[in-house]
Amino acid sequence: MAKQVAIVGAGVSGLASIKCCLEEGLKPTCFERSDDLGGLWRFTEHVEEGRASLYKSVVSNSCKEMSCYPDFPFPEDYPNYVPNSQFLDYLKMYANRFNLLECIQFKTKVCSVRKRPDFTATGQWEVVTLREGKQESAIFDAVMVCTGYLTNPYLPLDSFPGINTFKGQYFHSREYKHPDIFRDKSVLVIGMGNSGTDIAVEASHLAKKVFLSTTGGAWVISRVFDSGYPWDMVFKTRFQNTFRNSLPTPIVNWLIAKRMNSWFNHANYGLIPEDRVQLREPVLNDELPGRIITGKVLIKPSVKEVKENSVVFNNTPKEEPIDIIVFATGYTFDFPFLDETVVKVEDGQASLYKYIFPAHLPKPTLAVIGLIKPLGSLLPTGDTQARWAVRVLKGVIKLPASSIMIEEVNERKKNKPSGFGLCYCKALQIDYITYVDELLTAINAKPNLFSLLLTDPRLALAIFFGPCTPYQFRLTGPGKWEGARNAIMTQWDRTFKATKTRIVQESPSLFASLLKLFSFLALLVAIFLIFL
Repeated sequence: MAKQVAIVGAGVSGLASIKCCLEEGLKPTCFERSDDLGGLWRFTEHVEEGRASLYKSVVSNSCKEMSCYPDFPFPEDYPNYVPNSQFLDYLKMYANRFNLLECIQFKTKVCSVRKRPDFTATGQWEVVTLREGKQESAIFDAVMVCTGYLTNPYLPLDSFPGINTFKGQYFHSREYKHPDIFRDKSVLVIGMGNSGTDIAVEASHLAKKVFLSTTGGAWVISRVFDSGYPWDMVFKTRFQNTFRNSLPTPIVNWLIAKRMNSWFNHANYGLIPEDRVQLREPVLNDELPGRIITGKVLIKPSVKEVKENSVVFNNTPKEEPIDIIVFATGYTFDFPFLDETVVKVEDGQASLYKYIFPAHLPKPTLAVIGLIKPLGSLLPTGDTQARWAVRVLKGVIKLPASSIMIEEVNERKKNKPSGFGLCYCKALQIDYITYVDELLTAINAKPNLFSLLLTDPRLALAIFFGPCTPYQFRLTGPGKWEGARNAIMTQWDRTFKATKTRIVQESPSLFASLLKLFSFLALLVAIFLIFL
């Protein structure tokens, strides 16, 4: 008899989990508290309790070729960076293509997930749900939690002396939907993550004055990278990842700083990160330097004091009149339907083996999918997590002893720098390619470059030197997609189709042809040296 699996949440990770369960012959039931799928990517005019919220203008920070499900490319006529409405349409296409809707119970809140009295023998869970005022209980062999980490706004008002005396309006960025509220106002945005920077830039088109307050600064990059290519298709390649991870961290940081400053000098704009040893997630914004240089956005240090109609910044005695304060101060997360003895959240992270399984449970029948911040898209990461987790739930893969898993989790929490490659500063941050490859290796699905170099050298070169697109993750192993090779070989065609809406005749160049030939020879030499 097929195992019954409860899945909490029908966002990007929940949909992937449903599909992976179906692929392995399990019977998933997904509980979604709202009336539609999509999670974060479903825009609503009002904030909904227990669900991530976004503003109307949100566009993906990862391009379509890097942020699709590994066996389901975005439509080729989609823009390279996808607006939230089209992203939601894509998720619905995915759900329809793989018949996922029949597994989802909408408008159903999960109230509790508890271990059965015989858990040590069966590993089963009792799931209590609420739908239209009626509670129901059901027994499941396994549970996959896919609720994300962007539901509980972090609003540290105690850190802002005088905020209770402020006569203007203040709110968390989670409440923000449209820029009209900023018209002719003096606006302060606190926090320089992606949301805070987006809101400051949007406000600057309508507001009288906009201040963007940052404690530690940040690297800012454009979606448009070298030669106009999408930034992540240039930055995230297996070759570059291998190269970066083989260099001492100080050298990598110097190279990163040099690359980031090639667009504009961050020090001259008051943006340069104070901590350049540990990598913060870079801010993706195409407009910010232009808004700063035209005086539309003013970068300021942290807030020292809030007064009735103004604020005082640290190291700047002048009071600045303010009408609206937006706190883009991030989120915390929890699992209100789970007992703390199952998953306990401390210091912004949970004790999860491979960021997925509670390390202490006697039976590995509960998995958390998507509770991770890779420097890459969550869709392919969540899909790979779900593929591995489902095979654990099914019993195909055996986890190490609890003591070994707990030791690994504790070591990861210490976040000790290795001295090589990038050093990540925040909980849940991880090297995208290294992490996914680790899971792929466990299910025997990581592409074998040595073998491919002999049997399909063109594909091997595209995988190693080209962008690490998600199609690589379903090239082989369980859940293999027959269209993966073709998707990899045509990924640049789909990228250019979105921008080449006017056909331009290019005259052939002898110099360019010779350059390509020498470049190809250089690649062969590099491969020989790397794999020697």
